[in-house]
This record gives sequence, structure tokens and C-alpha cells, in this order.
Amino acid sequence: MLILVGAVLVPTTAKQTEYKWESDSSDRVSKPIQVDRLRCEYRDRPLGIDHPAPRLSWVLESSGRGQKQTAYRVLVARSIKALRAGRGDLWDSGKVASSQSVNIVYTGEALVSSQRCFWKVKVWDKDSVPSDWSDPSSWEMGLLKARDWQGSWINDGKPLPEKDADFYRDDPAPLFRREFKVSGPVRRARLYISALGYVHTRLNGRAVGDHHLDPLWTLPNKRVFYSVYDVSKNLARGDNCLGVTLGNGWYNPLPLRMWGRVNLRQRLPVGRPQFIAQLLIEYADGSREILASNSAWKVAPGPILRNSIYLGEKVDARKSVNGWDKPGLDGRKWDFARIAPTPEGSLQAQLLPPIKVTASVKPVRITEPSDGMYVVDMGQNFAGWGRFTFNIPEGTQITMRYGELLYEDGTLNPMTSVCGQIKRNKPPADGSPAVAWQADTYIARGGGPETYTPFFTFHAFRYVEITGLTTRPSLDDVEGLRMNSAVEPVGSFSCSNDLFNRIQTMCQWTFLSNLFGVQSDCPHRERFGYGGDLVTTSDAFMLNYDMANFYAKAARDWHDSALPDGMLTDTAPSVGIQYCGVGWAMAHPHLQVQLYRYYGDRRIIEEQYPTSKRWLELVRSQNTDHIVRQGLHDHEALEKEESPPMITPLYRESVCMLSRLARILGKDEEADEYDRLAEDIRKVYVEKFLAPATGVVASGIQSVQAFALFLNMLPADERPAVLAHFVNDITDKHNGHLTTGIFGTRYMLDVLSREGHAEVVNDMVNLRDFPGWGYMLAQGATTLWEHWKFSDNTFSHNHPMFGSVSQWFYNWLGGIEPAADAVGFDTFTFQPQFFDGLDWVRCTYRSIRGPITCDWKRVGDGVAMDLHVPVNTSATLILPTVGAITENGRPAADSEGV
Repeated sequence: MLILVGAVLVPTTAKQTEYKWESDSSDRVSKPIQVDRLRCEYRDRPLGIDHPAPRLSWVLESSGRGQKQTAYRVLVARSIKALRAGRGDLWDSGKVASSQSVNIVYTGEALVSSQRCFWKVKVWDKDSVPSDWSDPSSWEMGLLKARDWQGSWINDGKPLPEKDADFYRDDPAPLFRREFKVSGPVRRARLYISALGYVHTRLNGRAVGDHHLDPLWTLPNKRVFYSVYDVSKNLARGDNCLGVTLGNGWYNPLPLRMWGRVNLRQRLPVGRPQFIAQLLIEYADGSREILASNSAWKVAPGPILRNSIYLGEKVDARKSVNGWDKPGLDGRKWDFARIAPTPEGSLQAQLLPPIKVTASVKPVRITEPSDGMYVVDMGQNFAGWGRFTFNIPEGTQITMRYGELLYEDGTLNPMTSVCGQIKRNKPPADGSPAVAWQADTYIARGGGPETYTPFFTFHAFRYVEITGLTTRPSLDDVEGLRMNSAVEPVGSFSCSNDLFNRIQTMCQWTFLSNLFGVQSDCPHRERFGYGGDLVTTSDAFMLNYDMANFYAKAARDWHDSALPDGMLTDTAPSVGIQYCGVGWAMAHPHLQVQLYRYYGDRRIIEEQYPTSKRWLELVRSQNTDHIVRQGLHDHEALEKEESPPMITPLYRESVCMLSRLARILGKDEEADEYDRLAEDIRKVYVEKFLAPATGVVASGIQSVQAFALFLNMLPADERPAVLAHFVNDITDKHNGHLTTGIFGTRYMLDVLSREGHAEVVNDMVNLRDFPGWGYMLAQGATTLWEHWKFSDNTFSHNHPMFGSVSQWFYNWLGGIEPAADAVGFDTFTFQPQFFDGLDWVRCTYRSIRGPITCDWKRVGDGVAMDLHVPVNTSATLILPTVGAITENGRPAADSEGV
């Protein structure tokens, strides 16, 4: 399945040679094309599909050269038996002449709630030879209409506090339970459950599923997610019990004043946590029974006395109720649940990956900087939980505080992870803490070893301070549980440069720390989905992880957060902090372009384009001279410049994105209008900011030059001078160092590499002094910083916004990059750079159409390359050589499929 190419190396300034492969194999004997990796809405055998026309995708495999699909046939059946018999009683597409294998829209019989659908596919290759049928797959519909929910929203009926101070008092998370009987053999059982706040579900004493902090964050006045669980094997014949615990989540936040002014209770829809549940039991005889949430459920306070997204939990294990989630408990002292108001937002299936525990982190050392204070070093900064085992007397109170740093005396420094920079000398009168650090408190039940793991919070930390113990804990008593939205890894990169490998690892730990239903700026201080951070790192995230459903949710979050006049917000879900400007709001059209380019998602454009258009027309009306003056620009750059020279290119880029989206939808007149507007913006920009024939744009700092070059703001005859000034500023004025912020860095890495100066970037990324990624590592970082400078009080040490360097590894060392006009990665380039001192690279990206590989190593005076191009795609190989390019000893141009 590989192409082997040997190339003679010459300097990267040499003429480039291009070859194009339709598909690849070193095997000269063609084998039949095969169909694999069947997916529905990007998921494997999903439950809870609630779109009436699901989309189907598959991957093709073949050892033949230039192989492609010319037709397909899909069968969808009500039963696996019918499918195996070749009957598509829900949909038989017939033989469709098409090369499309991504996001095929189901157009069969109307589907109903909870319906199971079994499907398979066969294809015809370039020679019209049919494949075998694929192995069968399936999907299951969710609850498609509001009336399909037979349950009611319920909660414990307690009113919300009237005074801010009362929010900080103990308020136990409620336990709900309902006993029921199962009367016969069960064919299948499904639990549908949603909540405002967080929900944890148990059935007959065991946790249901492995989701945590569920459902994921949305604006409940717009959308509320529900999850679907297969509980067929959890039920027992006879008596059963379903138990539910509610946490505050984002629906009942504390009235903290972040930065002294932002109270989330005034910015978000809030209320008392509540849930809705529906258990569908389908018996072997075909009959059905439904158990739904209603006022017959019982409720009582549980042991979690306080829970906050930011401040952590307080748990009194003495108040645990043994057997509360099992049948047979005497519930006479329990209250009845109360019917709660139905939220304004619609219930929608949660298709993006849930938050799960994805790795275990073992501590590396425990110190005692003062008597009775133990500091655990986890060796790695991450987001998630600590799991602690204690053997202490009843009533002993243990406190765990979390942070990223230590002070010089070895005590915990939590200040870079404090919520909203709330740092005061003493607590204010409103009951809020003086310093809003992350902490958990556990009160022991006693009587033997007991283990505490949080439920309704998460933390970001490398160090844990434990106080209240009478004896020193051991390393075995503490475990870190890394948590994140369980996005599937799709990319891998490694090379002979250990510094680059460490930077890549640092990026990945940072990325995962900031995926908790939103792509956050940081996993502690704010935890918000900032648009600018996403725009500058989306390629890096997508090359490392499957972000298809995650980013579709993000696009809808921006739609839901749009202001009444159409303005798009800086964060989504919006928390109304400030107006960051075009660079943050443009995340909405940017996501649509990226989802189309990487995954071929046209539906998201059809759905979201009007929202982007309304926003852009508003921006246009506010900036009639085509110069945008307000908003953040190159965030955290080391050199400063006024906003217009950088925000205006972002405005033009937004216009160009709208043009592309319009053209995808067949709205050519709108696309032409946006093209004219983009040219008008460029002309005004050049007149205002470019000093002709000098190569200087505005002040000429690196950020401005990078914006102007990458975003195509310049006439062709002015680009060489601007590029030369840019390179000179880096190599001469700053001795090879960058001064750029999050946008400028993303743009600089790409445009210098694309314009023949990849060596400048390579030297920059290789640096170990300030500023740079190597400097972060030299200072002990294990995740990316918010600022190039080390901070022990203000700036976060777990911030993904400088993570575009990971994209550079994939695009320019591994050489894998989707074409600008790619549709679901159907066409891409291999353009690896062979830097002196770099001996080998291994790079793989598993695209929606199949795995792509570019591995290379030095062999004598040349380079041996292993390339893999998926069936049904085309790739262009660009090599910096004037020497011979051969495949298996033959001229590459003479090879089949080239």
C-alpha cells in the first residue's frame, strides 16, 4: 500500500518538482476494492440520531493504482436479517453513478423515534468491477419530536437563594430514585436523559455509561443536549432502580465577579438544576414499556454539599446513602420530586464525543514543605480529576488545592489558575472567597480505606496541596485522571528532533486539556470558547483529532449566541465578557470552511450561512470606508501596533470566506459581490498602510507583515519586498526570534514556509531561549503558555492558542496538507521539507477518506519516502530537488497512477 520514492536532496531554494498520484500501492497485482469504516454522522453505530435524513460515509481500500469509486449502492433495512438477505426495506439507493463516499444523505422511508437501521454498501471501481458488500453497520434514531418525550422535567423544588452570600453555603446535590419492575425477557432497553446542570445516572447500583460532566455546555434557551444509553444488560428480571444525581454545572454557577465585574448568573440562562429521563424497554415479544421522569420520583439530599465548576466540591462521606440506587431502599422519608419548567431550548441528541476519563497520570513525588502540608507533583499539567485514597478517622476534613506552579519554598502557587483573576486580601461581604482557587474538601466517613473522586467539577493542575492528613500519603494514594471530550486521535507525528517531539507532545496535552464540550482558552481561569483562539489553532486540532461533530457544535454555539442585531460574539456559548472584534467573531464562517475542507460537510453551511452573512453585512455597514478600527488583533504579541492594519485583513478574510461559502451553495451572485468587496478592501488597505517599494506595511513589525502576506493584502509586485523586510526583521533585528501573537504566529509559520523560507521557521522553532516553544520547555512547561513570557501570577500555563506549531509539523515536516479547495480531504499535497540535521519524519493523518502517510528518512545522499494516498483521492507531491526522483528504481513520472 506504499509508494517508495528516492529523491536527491538540494537546498530548499532549488526548483520544486511536482508529481500527482491518484492513489497508491507498490503492489503491482490489483486486488478488489473493499469498503470499510462505515459511519453515520461521523460515528460508529451511533445511538440517538435525531436528524430525519442521516448522512452515511465509508472508506475504500485497494492495492490498485489510480483506483477510485465510480458508483455505489446502499441498502438500509429494519432488521439485520433483512439486510443479510439483500433487502433494503427502508432504503435501496440503487446503483448510483458517483465517486462520493462521504456524507451520503439518506433518502429512504421516513424514520421514526428509536428506530433501528441496519445498513451496508457496495461500490464499483474505475473499471466498473463491483466490490463485495461491506460488513453491516447500524444506527439508531433518537427522539425526533418533542411529543416523543413522555416524561416531565423534575427537580427537588428548592428555591434559588435570594442573596449572593447564600450561594456559598452548603446546598446538597439531590439524589433522585425510582423503582420499577421488568416483567419479561428484554430485547433492548434505551435510556434517554438530559439535564439543566450536570447529571450522573445509576441503574441497580452501577453507573450508566462512562460519560462525565454531562450534558455538554449549551445555551439552554436555544438547545439542550440529551444522551442515549444502551442499558439492555443493566436490567434485571423483577425489581430495578434508576438513580440520578444532579450537579450545578453551567446552569447554576456561583455569583463570582470575574475580573471584578462579570457575574455569570447575569450573563447565562440560570436556574435550579433539573432533569428529564425516559427509559424505553422493548420486550422479546415486541411489546414496549416506558418509564419516565415525573412527580412520582423520590428525592433526598446527597453527600455532595457544594459543587462549582470553578471552585470545586465539598463532600461529606458520612452523609452517603447506602443503597439509594438499588431496589429495596426504605424511601418513606424521601420527598417527592417537583415538576420543573420546560426549558425554552429544544432537546437535541448529543452527537459530539462526551467527556470521559482518557488517561491515568501517576504522581512523581510528594513533598512536605511545612508540617502537615503535602504537595503532590503529578509531573504533567493536565485537566481532570485527582483520585485520592484515605484511611482516616470519621469526620476528618481533608482539603485539596490545585495549581500549576510552586513557590520557591515548595508550597503551592495556585495563582495562574484562579477563576477570573479573583485575588483579594480578604473575603468581601458578599460571601465569595478572597481568592477563587480550585479546591475540593472531603469529610471522611471513617472505618477503613475510602476513595474520593470528584463528580461535578474538574480542575487543571500539575500540583496538588493536601492538608488535614495526620500521616504522609504515598504515591499509590494519589492518581490523576485526565479528562476531555473523547475526540478520537487521527494524527501522529514524530521525527529525529527530540525538541520537536516534545513540543508536539506539549501541544497535544494542551489541546486535550481544553476540550470540555467547548474548545476553551484555558481549563481553569475562564474555560470559555474564545473565537480567536479557535481560528488560529483549528487546523492543528483537526490534524491531531477527529473534530467533525465537535466543531459542528461550535458553529451552532456561535449561531445560538448571536445578538439580536446579528453581531457574533467573542465566545460561544456567549458569556458577554467583551467585544473582541472580527478575529473572534469570524470563527463562525471559519468553522464552516474548515468542516467542508476536512470533512465535506455541506449541511453545516446550508444551515449556518445566513447567520454568517447577517453578521458580515452588519460589519460592512459599520465600516463603510473598508477599514476596521475596533477589536483585538494579534493577541499577546511582543511588539504592539494599532488595530486597523491587522483587523482589516481579518475582515477581508471573512469576506473571502463568505464568498467561498456562497459559491458552495450555488449563490454565485452573492459570491461575486463578496469578491468585489474583498478587492475594494485590499485596495484601500494598500493605499493606507503600504509604503510603496519599501516592503514596510504600517509599522513593519512582524505581526503586520505576517497578516499582510498570509491574507493576500498586497499587489503581486510588492510581495517580494514585504517578504524580505519580514525575514530581515526575524533573522537580523531579532536574531532569529519571533515577536508575533496568536494570529501572527499561525500566519508566519505558514507563509514563510510557503514562500521559500521554511529554514527560517525551522531555526526559530529549534530555539530554546526566549521567546519560543523551546523556552517554555526549558522553564519546565508540560503544556503551552498563554504568553511567551513566564508568569507566576497572571497568565495561564495551559493555553492552546500558540499551538499552531503542531500544524506546521504536519504541513511542512510531514508535508501533509489539504488543498485550499479540498472537499473532505479529497485532494491534498505532500510537501515535506528536508532540513539539515533532521534525519527522519513519520507522519500520518487518518482522513475521512482513509489514512494518509508521509514517512521519510535520509538514505545516503538522498531521501527515501513512503507515501500512502487513500482510494478516491488525489495527491500532489512537491519536492525541493533538481535531481532524479525514482520509484523502486524507475523514474517516478513513468509510474502507474502518476
